[in-house]
Amino acid sequence: MAGFNMPQKPEPIWRESVSLPSFPALKESIKADVAIVGGGITGITAAYLLTQQNLKVVLLDANQILNGTTGHTTAKITAQHGLIYDELLSHFGLEKASLYYKAAEEAKQFIEHTVKENSIKCDFRNEDAYIYTNSSSYLKKLDTEKKAYDKLKIKGKLSDNMPLDLPIKGSLVMYNQAQFHPLKYLKALLEEAIKNQLTVYENTIAADIEFNKKTSIVTSDGHRITCKYIIAASHFPFHDSRSFYFARMYPERSYLVAGKQNEKFAGGMYINAESPTRSIRSANIDGKDMLLFGGENHKTGQGKSTMSHYEALQKFAKEFFEVEEIEYRWSAQDLTTLDKVPYIGPATKDNRTYLTATGFRKWGMTNGTIAGKILTDYITGTENPYFDLFTPSRFHADPAVKKFMEINADVAKHMIKGKLEFTQNNIDKLERDDATLARIDGKRVGVYKDKDEAIHMVDTTCTHLGCEVKWNSGDRTWDCPCHGSRFSYTGEVMEGPAKKPLTRIKANN
Repeated sequence: MAGFNMPQKPEPIWRESVSLPSFPALKESIKADVAIVGGGITGITAAYLLTQQNLKVVLLDANQILNGTTGHTTAKITAQHGLIYDELLSHFGLEKASLYYKAAEEAKQFIEHTVKENSIKCDFRNEDAYIYTNSSSYLKKLDTEKKAYDKLKIKGKLSDNMPLDLPIKGSLVMYNQAQFHPLKYLKALLEEAIKNQLTVYENTIAADIEFNKKTSIVTSDGHRITCKYIIAASHFPFHDSRSFYFARMYPERSYLVAGKQNEKFAGGMYINAESPTRSIRSANIDGKDMLLFGGENHKTGQGKSTMSHYEALQKFAKEFFEVEEIEYRWSAQDLTTLDKVPYIGPATKDNRTYLTATGFRKWGMTNGTIAGKILTDYITGTENPYFDLFTPSRFHADPAVKKFMEINADVAKHMIKGKLEFTQNNIDKLERDDATLARIDGKRVGVYKDKDEAIHMVDTTCTHLGCEVKWNSGDRTWDCPCHGSRFSYTGEVMEGPAKKPLTRIKANN
């Protein structure tokens, strides 16, 4: 695309501006009161709170802490989760819709209080949040959502304009929301938890759980963490425990680009109501005023070339904003539950020691924070008003049954389609930094040629339930269109529910 310098490597804006500590891998079997799997906002918030209760807490991450979904966020701290409140009122009623809003507001207040209490320098700033539209058909939806705000006593206002100079036909503001630098904030929480005797292990894969007289996590190296409670805060629950989470959620990818701004930003945080999504916020990174543009979401492993989504966001940035150059690009994966409300609490009805938090639907800063609070309260025996709303064992016929059938019909379609997909065997014509599908000895093989012309080949059958993965050109990964597992071009697991890597095929086969 003329006039655009696309960053070669997908890297989130947050990581370069903060120095994160590193931790060893677990090399022996240990004991703890609570073992947390996943070093993102839920895991670190829970560790911060639990260690204040003098509990022995261990935090594990399969890779490096804060390198998953939390490290790839837009970092909006808001209860404005798109056009959601009229829908919640329709499906859940006034009481539960009100609890959902109050949970998000409590999460925002917790973050703000924690920042002040610990003097955390994380660029926390209160901002109003806007949903806007340039579509006449969405004006009525904004009006309906404002009526839901009124019923729930949410402070907001409908208008035909907003501070940002974009072509719009209407907007809905939610006042006094916030934004911050997520890694600076969570690094501070982690340091406080470590002062309270938190133990952290990186590059340690939680492979299974043993439910005997005592509950234990079994790592991929065969070590055990014996504990009273396990928290699965690993984005997708690492142990399904016959709960079929892969059939009760669907994965979506979204994209972000960031560039230095040349004009004063009007303030506020923005997201449009229609598709494709356009999300906008500002940030100051190492003294530079930056603008972040997000959106272009689609179901993982499906749709057009992923690089085209980055290009669409770049075009939007150049068309409407004075942005010098796009310096960062990255993507994120999010899970949405059947009824759009996260699953937080005991993973199953019959086992109260294995807890989970998942399905945050792109709003992880508030949902992840309140999850840490709910799970801490559960472990310490403290009553929490949001427990029943978020419990993973809930089931509501409307809209859950329809969405369940829709998700799994889509899975079946892509499982069959992948097996029949066209492949070609002319690998010699493959360009550098590109990939193709081939048949080798009758087996469907994914072939990637790197920038040094080395060939990397993997069996494309997903190790979760056997769907065929697709090439993600924007992030150089193999993505499963059925349940969202993602693998590096050499086959390593990057996102669950898959636990095992793709089988590597020797290039001389």
